[in-house]
Amino acid sequence: MHENDKENEDGLRDRLVRVGVELLDAEGIQALSLREIARRAGVSHGAPRRYFPAHLDLLSAIARQGFAELANRVAEEDPERASARERIEVLARVYLDYADTRRGMFELMFRHDLLESGRLGLRETSLPLFAHLTALVARVRPGAEPAVLAGALWANLHGLAQLWHWGSLRLATGGDDPGPLLTAALDAHLGPSEPTP
Repeated sequence: MHENDKENEDGLRDRLVRVGVELLDAEGIQALSLREIARRAGVSHGAPRRYFPAHLDLLSAIARQGFAELANRVAEEDPERASARERIEVLARVYLDYADTRRGMFELMFRHDLLESGRLGLRETSLPLFAHLTALVARVRPGAEPAVLAGALWANLHGLAQLWHWGSLRLATGGDDPGPLLTAALDAHLGPSEPTP
């Protein structure tokens, strides 16, 4: 393949993913069909199949963008000189903010029933963030099983994000701020934070 042809091919593949991300942000997971992405990208409905043989391949490529973006946000906000507990709290706040501001992408990223995590580098993009959380949890709770505890904390955060978005927690608690719920979740999994002097 000629070098310019390769650049054009890569450009079209990237454009299809970018259009998929835009469609996801605007209309949610249900709008992500190969045909609609192709139409919005200005190519024939069969063009995406050259790069994404199955629908789940394109969904996985879109989700990979979301994991990269979330990891970048966590890295930007991570106070590396702070305590592990404080770093987990920042990670949790970034996670909840991402769930709130990138709703469609957030919903897609964790739908591994819709994704092919072993292909297109999705697994390599999604697992490092969990490994980072696990390492921090191990520092806060030495002696605990860090992956299990991190998994339970993640499940709690994810449930908090979903139930807050759906309005269930607002209704049940009468609150208008998820902050106290986040604090309670962190205390439940990690123990109470050290009081500041």
